[in-house]
Amino acid sequence: MPRVKRGTVRRAKRKKLLGLAKGYYANKSKLYRAAKESVDTALKYAFVGRRRKKRDFRRLWVVRINAAAREHGLTYGQLIAGLKAAGVTLDRKMLADIAVNEPASFAALAGRAKEAKSLPTPRPPRGEKAPRPAKAEKRARTAKSATEARASM
Repeated sequence: MPRVKRGTVRRAKRKKLLGLAKGYYANKSKLYRAAKESVDTALKYAFVGRRRKKRDFRRLWVVRINAAAREHGLTYGQLIAGLKAAGVTLDRKMLADIAVNEPASFAALAGRAKEAKSLPTPRPPRGEKAPRPAKAEKRARTAKSATEARASM
């Protein structure tokens, strides 16, 4: 197998990794092997954290909307259902921003949600067969038909 001299490539690779580990505690910023483990772990947590951030912000928005909705006599679920029924298509980020920065506008939205929620909403056709009768009803019908059959004899 031929000899491979990796002088500059190896140095560049290690220098890059030690640059990523700058500021780490003790050997983790100075020794290559320890730095590599730390940088790999840090990059893994960074990847996970970018996904967690989306969840955490949505949870924050929901908490803010719920708090503002309760000031107007609604729960979070009732507010969202009412807004959907009213045809308001604001996402949770915008609703949370309105709840914090423009309470008067949020009060108007809550009022619209209350009005829309109080109206009965028609159920969409399900496209399924009629539900089957309960066993007790079925037994009563079969017993009734059996007595009618005996009476006609």
